[in-house]
Amino acid sequence: MPLTDAKIKTAKPQDKDYKLADEKGLFLLVKKTGGKYWRLKYRYRTKEKLLAIGVYPDTSLAQARAERDNARALIAQDIDPMTQRKTEKAAKLLAGANSFDVVSREWLAKRGPKSESGDSRLNRILEKDLFPTIGSRPISEITPPELLSALRKIEARGAYETAKKAKQTAGQIFRFAVAAGLAERDPSADLKGALQQGKVKHYSALTEPKDVGRLMAAIHAYQATPAVSSAIKLAPLFFCRPGELRQLEWSEVNFEERRIDIPAEKMKLAEPHIIPLADQALAILEAQHKVSSNSRYVFPNARALSRPLSDNGMRIALRTMGYTNEQMTPHGFRAMARTLLDEVLGFPVDWIEHQLAHAVRDTNGRAYNRTKHLENRRTMMQSWADYLDTLRLEIDNVVPITAAKRQGS
Repeated sequence: MPLTDAKIKTAKPQDKDYKLADEKGLFLLVKKTGGKYWRLKYRYRTKEKLLAIGVYPDTSLAQARAERDNARALIAQDIDPMTQRKTEKAAKLLAGANSFDVVSREWLAKRGPKSESGDSRLNRILEKDLFPTIGSRPISEITPPELLSALRKIEARGAYETAKKAKQTAGQIFRFAVAAGLAERDPSADLKGALQQGKVKHYSALTEPKDVGRLMAAIHAYQATPAVSSAIKLAPLFFCRPGELRQLEWSEVNFEERRIDIPAEKMKLAEPHIIPLADQALAILEAQHKVSSNSRYVFPNARALSRPLSDNGMRIALRTMGYTNEQMTPHGFRAMARTLLDEVLGFPVDWIEHQLAHAVRDTNGRAYNRTKHLENRRTMMQSWADYLDTLRLEIDNVVPITAAKRQGS
């Protein structure tokens, strides 16, 4: 007589293990310790065998019968269920060993290190954007829609360039897998034109780490008047609006508290703004103070100390370095910082937007005050300055004194 759920539930352990028969070879083994185990007795090629199906109640009566029927269907096809199970288990283990995560790390090892900044960005894309979504998946089973879903999550936060880079990186890993016989094809090839294009930038800017490293090297090698030289060095460190930098006054520089306080009347949104000073920025300002402390302005005009640096001063400097207006503008330092602080260094967008003096508002529509996230922004500004030094070092191969001191402390 077939088993029922009630009979299974009320089955009690006895002095010895015993069986409760169901149908077609399925039975429940009740252990003297209290455990209840599903077993299937079957015959394959004249040999009697016993297949473990599951443990009650994790495996219900209905599930056990479904497993029994699957096993009997295999036997009808002259396939041993036990052998089939071992084959499937081995396939799963092999798939796990060839997951996107595992193959990616093998690809990284074969690829070898390239540059500190580039490798850092690559690892961040893998760890933050790709591994959480497709890392555990067998690389041979990842489909184009599945990869696109992972890339869409990157796009959702507005990181269009990172999504594009992630697609390129995934493509390299898939092609490596194809060459190694671990996958049949590269699904990223089917995603041509599927990603969104980045928003149109009104100001040209460099946002690739290697390009920024070359720019920083050019800036530090640039020979000009003290005002222009200092201003162009501070532009990427402050990433404020060019007019706010050019018209900076010594009364707004607080050396003791390591910050700049720009009054509301000089800001685009008519709100006061604070710029925390990193070690590198502080050193540049201290050097500039020695040559222009007799002027109201930090960066005085070369022809008249009573006027600030002209609006063409930094633009001409960039042109002299070889950068066209389509490649980089003084305002472009803002877009450069906005992109890399988010997509490479991973700082919260809220901190970045506050430091850019954008109109960031809370859920009630109220504007945040100028000191919002100030200590976090101070840490961010120092990390940003150190990162720019790192990019420059990969071009110049020179260790900056400030960075060396921090590394040694």
